[in-house]
Formats: sequence, C-alpha cells, structure tokens
Amino acid sequence: MAGLDDVFGDIFSSVDAVVLFSPSGSYYERFSDVDDLDLIVVGTENPVGAETFVELPLAFDEMSERIRFGIEGAFEQDLIEDGDVLACATGVFGNEIDTVSRVRASADQHTGVYDLFAKSRADPDVIKAVLELAIELGKKGQKGKPVGALFVVGDAGKVMNKSRPLSYNPFEKSHVHVGDPIVNVMLKEFSRLDGAFVISDAGKIVSAYRYLEPSAEGVDIPKGLGARHMAGGAITRDTNAIAIVLSESDGLVRAFKAGELILEVDPEAY
Repeated sequence: MAGLDDVFGDIFSSVDAVVLFSPSGSYYERFSDVDDLDLIVVGTENPVGAETFVELPLAFDEMSERIRFGIEGAFEQDLIEDGDVLACATGVFGNEIDTVSRVRASADQHTGVYDLFAKSRADPDVIKAVLELAIELGKKGQKGKPVGALFVVGDAGKVMNKSRPLSYNPFEKSHVHVGDPIVNVMLKEFSRLDGAFVISDAGKIVSAYRYLEPSAEGVDIPKGLGARHMAGGAITRDTNAIAIVLSESDGLVRAFKAGELILEVDPEAY
C-alpha cells in the first residue's frame, strides 16, 4: 500500500540543495546530519550558525518573494548554479516550517531585487515602501490618468548638492517619512508636478520638485526611455543613492543603482 512518501517523494527526489528559510535550531540540526546534502539557510538572522547563509533584509511576508530573494542571494554568493533543483522549506502559516516547494533555479529569472535591497545604503524598509508606492501609483495613476514619478532614495545630502529646486519645497521644515499612509497621499498628489523626490536613508522626505543635475555622459539606459530615466540613472552613478522611476509612457517601474538599470517591474503583474 502506498504511503505519503510515495505520493510526495517526487518533490524531494534528485534535488541539488535544500533551502531552509529561518529554521529553528533543532530543525536545522536534523538536516545538517544528512550526508551529502547541500544545505542553505535563508533568513533575517543566522542564529543556527549555518556555514552557507543568505541574509534577508526584510521578512518578506509573501512566500514567493521570500523564495525569489533567497534564490537570487544564493546565485549572488555562488551557492547554486543555473538549473539546480531546490527544495525550499519555509513557514507559511506560522513561525515553524510547514511548506516545501520544488523550484528550479534559473539565472534568466534574475530580477535585481537582491542588488536593490541587500546592497543599498538606504534602509531596506524605506526602499520597500518607496517601491510599493511607485507600484501603487503605476496601477492607479493620478485620478485615473497615467503619471510619471522619480524617487531618489539615500545619500540625500549629496543628491541635494547635485540638484536644484524647481519650486517651493513643501517638505523643507517637515519631519515626515515615507510609508505613512497620509504622507503617501501627499506624495501621490505632488507626483503630478515636475521634479524628483529626495528621500533620506532613514525614509525622511527631504524635498520634492528637485531638478537633478548630474552629467549624463557615460550613462547607458535602454532605448525608448526618456529624461526622467536618464536623470535617475545618472544621479545613482554620482552618488550612493538608488532611483526608482515610474514611467508615464509604458507604466513600468524601474530601479537604478550605480548608474545601471537593475530592476524592472510591471505594476499590473506585481
């Protein structure tokens, strides 16, 4: 008579590595004792002392985001190779691991999310809040109409020195931070007007209506993208900031870092 191992055995057969997301110490020890098993731990911390560890800058409540980030981080650290089959074990309904997914790692599915969150100067929660704001704005637009926007996050002092005001700065004497629902409403309203938003590493909104003045020489952006994307790419080459750009023409959200495009997101598919 067939047992559960016979029914679900294909999930675990011929895997190249097991990826454990935030395992308890006892759970990790059970796997670490298995012979000839490549074991990778992914989490916001490494309390189990795993030798092969990928750090999550955020908890990533969505399991698909958690796994996608873990895989990209494992690629970045050369822990896995293109085509590897992974058994990803994570907790969906609680803190304990309760779900296993069989995933084939593909270098072609690299999204840039690891570069954006793990290797940026700004706080990951701030980056996430700005990215989600841009995505929401891309979905809904401004009063039903498409809108473009440019958010420069991190290294705010240097960004301010490489830009000039286009109008009165409504945030000059305020201490508001991105992520606050009321503040997000304000940002959506101001997005109708020209200029970039400048946001500090910690999420404080330093300015709106900034005209970025870095040299665009040597900045290579995909054909068809305009001045807003060029400015975003250029400012990240000259500073330690990242730029998140919502395109008014095609509605996509793109992130630039070190002068290069590292992430492209379709708000409708997010």
